[in-house]
Amino acid sequence: MKTWETDEPTQGLCALLDKEGIMQNQHPEVITTTITPKPESAATVINLDEAIDPQHDGGDDATIKRLAALSPLEYDKVRSEQAKALGVRPATLDAEVKAIRGAEKEAGRLPFAEIESHPDPIDPAQLLDEVSATIRQFIVLDEHQAHAAALWCALTYFIDVVEVAPLAIINAPEKSCGKTQLLTVLGRMSYRPLPASNASASALFRAVELWKPTILIDEADTFFRDNTELHGMVNAGYLRDGFVLRSEAVGDSFEPRMFSVFSAKALAGIKLEKHLPDATMSRGIVFNLRRKLSGESVSRLRHADPDLFTGIASKLARFAEDYSGQVRKSRPALPDALDDRAQDNWDGMLAVASCAGDEWLAKATAAALKLSESSNEKTASAGNELLSDIQNIFETKRIDKISTADLIAALCDDEEAPWATYNRGRPLAPRQLVKQLDAYGIKPKRIRFSSFDQLRGFELSQFDDSFMRYLSSPILSVLVSQNSTNPATARHVAVTDSVTRDTSNVYPSQLQPSNGAACDTKTDKTAFLGVGVNAPINDDVEYF
Repeated sequence: MKTWETDEPTQGLCALLDKEGIMQNQHPEVITTTITPKPESAATVINLDEAIDPQHDGGDDATIKRLAALSPLEYDKVRSEQAKALGVRPATLDAEVKAIRGAEKEAGRLPFAEIESHPDPIDPAQLLDEVSATIRQFIVLDEHQAHAAALWCALTYFIDVVEVAPLAIINAPEKSCGKTQLLTVLGRMSYRPLPASNASASALFRAVELWKPTILIDEADTFFRDNTELHGMVNAGYLRDGFVLRSEAVGDSFEPRMFSVFSAKALAGIKLEKHLPDATMSRGIVFNLRRKLSGESVSRLRHADPDLFTGIASKLARFAEDYSGQVRKSRPALPDALDDRAQDNWDGMLAVASCAGDEWLAKATAAALKLSESSNEKTASAGNELLSDIQNIFETKRIDKISTADLIAALCDDEEAPWATYNRGRPLAPRQLVKQLDAYGIKPKRIRFSSFDQLRGFELSQFDDSFMRYLSSPILSVLVSQNSTNPATARHVAVTDSVTRDTSNVYPSQLQPSNGAACDTKTDKTAFLGVGVNAPINDDVEYF
């Protein structure tokens, strides 16, 4: 081995090699240059053989990384020979070296602080208690929300071992409810927090590809407005195999490239259920915040000690180091009351909670049930809300069949439901009811209510499958089934009745039309609906 000393790494090395008559691409032996250190500097050793030997440990990727570490002058002297050795064009090698240098340059100026793992092992239960208490120190929210927020924050550190990254959706009906505060608190304790409230979609997916950060988006109600590309990126990033496909310039042409968009993301905004599509809302843990009362006291976040959050982040990093294997293999029991999407949302968080023992697993399960129930109520589709209201009508009136006209009237009687003004300010029309129910495979049919009445309507049994599939607390036809085949024991209910009227002992001529405040299903005006046995037909009412 031959050794030279110089105080000029690049120029000195080249000059000495030229002086000795040795070309850098023709090295019969290991050439090592020891740089004479200047005062108060450490000596540096450059092994040129390792930089240009494709067979050196690591293969092609490692060789390219070593070439990227060379100075521009040194790299230029060996690029052609090394490209040939690697079996690629020099331009291709240049692009790879440039990409590595760019990534290393970006890594040297990360937009977030890299947290050092806590030196000592931690107790997961105590840590989650600390995170939950810290959140409630600054934000007004209930214990279920605090537990869920703590688990979501911890989950960001396990992002490499889970398959689903649920959104943290921080929602409120008005301003000054603590949305930004909660987003900030979560950000200070999360893994690689990256505020991105005004970022473009391309900047976001490149940031996710490069840094794997936790994305924090405030004012999401305006950020996502008319931006379908962002919606698509956020939705795709919910699963580990979520990618976006874009074209990238390579030399003089463009080539397709897949960018991973899988990462933890937190969104905050006002009335997000109105501004975000159902597909996005269903992918999140929704924190519905309320404005603080004068008697509710929390600490000012601006006065908080930064070391408080740094210390917790350090412990969370250690938590992930020690328990990643356990979380990866964990298959926690998921509550049957949760639908498939909610189970996906909570799977990773319940796995994290299981590391903290039975008490925290119980807390996590309770939070999952509570927050999912609240979220479903706020984000229910029109069809789902219609099914729920129809179920309530069957249940409260204790009937097993109802005419289309009576069903619409009963729906419109509910002042809290949207049906009285559903048709552009007018009551729900029969065709709209039929169209909504047709999506669930439910169609009106002719039903005999007595020996004298045969109207188009619905039987409770037609809804059994949809109630079971789409409602959290379904009732089944077997629970309220009655003998409707025998006219002597048949029951029929008026839309204005609060209880079921038994007509079995009443002579038909004694029954008169109900003068209820029902919806006219044809003219959208108040009408008399004949609902009794042998009731006269109103020509202004269209019977379905």
